[in-house]
Parts: sequence; C-alpha cells; structure tokens
Amino acid sequence: MPITHEVAIRLISFFGIFALMALWEVLAPKRVLSVSKTLRWSSNIALTILNSVILRLMFPAAATGMAIYATAHGWGLFNWLQTPAWLAITVSVILLDMIIYWQHVMMHHVPLFWRLHRVHHVDLDIDVTTGARFHPIEILISMVIKFAAIALLGAPVLAVLIFEVVLNAMAMFNHSNVALPSLIDRFLRKIVVTPDVHRVHHSVEVIETNSNYGFNLVCWDKLFGTYREQPMAGHTGMTIGLLEWRNPSICCHLKGMLSIPFFRK
Repeated sequence: MPITHEVAIRLISFFGIFALMALWEVLAPKRVLSVSKTLRWSSNIALTILNSVILRLMFPAAATGMAIYATAHGWGLFNWLQTPAWLAITVSVILLDMIIYWQHVMMHHVPLFWRLHRVHHVDLDIDVTTGARFHPIEILISMVIKFAAIALLGAPVLAVLIFEVVLNAMAMFNHSNVALPSLIDRFLRKIVVTPDVHRVHHSVEVIETNSNYGFNLVCWDKLFGTYREQPMAGHTGMTIGLLEWRNPSICCHLKGMLSIPFFRK
C-alpha cells in the first residue's frame, strides 16, 4: 500500500473521529469543564500540530515505512516464520497494543520519562484534545519504541496501518468528555477502554493515576493488575490533573507545556 494512501487514511480517520467526539462532547458532556475551552483547545491543538510536523521531519515514512523496510529485508518474527497474512496481521495488532501498554507503564515509573509524560497529565480538564497532548520528546521516544517493536515482530504493513488508525481513534474516544450510557459502558469495557475507564487514569489521586494504562484493549490492565473500576470521588466529583500542577498559565499554555519537563517539581 503506497505511503500516500496511508497518509490519506490516517487524516480522514483523525478528523472524522475528532469531529464526532467534539460534537458528542457538546451534546452530552460528562463533566463541567473547569478551564476555558478556547484556551485549552488552542494550546492542545497547537502542540498536536507541532508534534505532527516534528514527526514528519524526523520520520517521513512513519511506522508503516518501518514495516515496509522490515518486510523487504526479512526482519522480524512473522517474516522468519512465513506466517499466514491474516494471522500475522491479527497477532501483530494485539501485540503492538500490549507494547504500547507497557510503554505507558514505563512513562509513569521511570522518573526521567515521567518528566515528559506529565505534560499529558497536567491538563486541568480531559476531553478529545487531551488524547493527542504529549511532549515532542515523548512522541519521538514513542516512535523509536514503535519502530523497534515493528522490526522485531516483522509486523505486516496493513497491521501497522490498522494499529495506528485504531490507536489514534481510541485515544480520542477514551479521552473524550462524553456521557456514555452506563449499560453501553458496562458492555464495552469488557473489551475496550471506554472514557469512564480511562478518566480514572487522569485523577489527581496517585493510586488512580497509576492505573488503567491501556489505550485500546482493556485486557492488559486486567491481566497485569492495574485495572481500577471507578474513581473514588466519582466521575463528576473527581479532580483532573496533578496536585502539584494547578496553574493554568503553565498547564494550559503551549510555552508552559513545553517547559514542564525541565521543572523539578
């Protein structure tokens, strides 16, 4: 599949899901926002655009380019085993999701990486724009880890494209400030990470921050003992963010977000 198609598919998916979740947030919000939406959205979207530009400059072919290169050179498990395409695609998507789970755990528990990742957590509200709010250095580290995983697995190009599209879509979905009907939430959370599942992860309570790391499949949190059903204060009563970072002039401005890893606290 040509790279040009990959870019088009990802852009259509991104803007389509973003528009859908943004509209849903207007029609059926879960929580009342505590900070100006204009301020947060302008900063979060500016950071997303900056990250996209940096990634395209540093890694023009992105993750699918790595998959093409690995396949051409016979790298990775599925290329060595000559696995049937359907099996290689299915297992690759699942294993890549598990790797992203462990990467997320690492970002919380390695102090140097936490300095970067807390940019994502100091957002004083959580909505669809929070799903793409990461420091540029963390984005680059994430891409290097993803490249290594693709090369080791020998993941097919189609598997990588599916994974990237699903991961981006799910990140926007489960960060969204939407009131998902409880019956639907109870059904969906048996398989995937819903907004109510992931919102717990953005609580100021440390025990809740260090739980529900998954972005897509919920099974990893349940399997590895990091799953938490509900926030202690309830979804409308909980406080979003980090206790030591409450200043909107830092947490909700692009310049402040970029400087956060270099503060000691």
